[in-house]
Amino acid sequence: MATSCTQQQQEQMMEQFVTACRDAGLKVTHQRTEIYRQLINQPDHPTAETLHKRLLATLPTISLDTVYRTLTTLEDNGLVSRIQTAESQARFEAVYAAHHHLICSRCKRVVDFQWPVVDTLEPPADVADWGQIDSKTIVMYGVCNTCSNR
Repeated sequence: MATSCTQQQQEQMMEQFVTACRDAGLKVTHQRTEIYRQLINQPDHPTAETLHKRLLATLPTISLDTVYRTLTTLEDNGLVSRIQTAESQARFEAVYAAHHHLICSRCKRVVDFQWPVVDTLEPPADVADWGQIDSKTIVMYGVCNTCSNR
């Protein structure tokens, strides 16, 4: 399963973020940078509301609306991903590499995992006939060991 990034990986991701913003014609603002930094430094797939609360420590005037608009802009430009959960509360993460998600139905924790076999499989014929597939991701729901052992 995926874990937090090293300091060097975080710095690389921030450099790539700045480049990607410029390539997309987006201004590299302090708010965008801090939102993205939070997503890579705390890879727990926060909701916009959770992210907003965390950002208030360093950006006390940032509004929840700004967080939502920024996440939408970054998502539209392929810099962050939205994970839809069963309870319809979107979670967000920085885009970095193909991976999948495990979601605990009790504590709602989201965990990344790699599954290279799935990543290389061709879709079934009826799905392939649908049109062009741009990405594949699997979301698995269950109960994590921490919650099971309580």
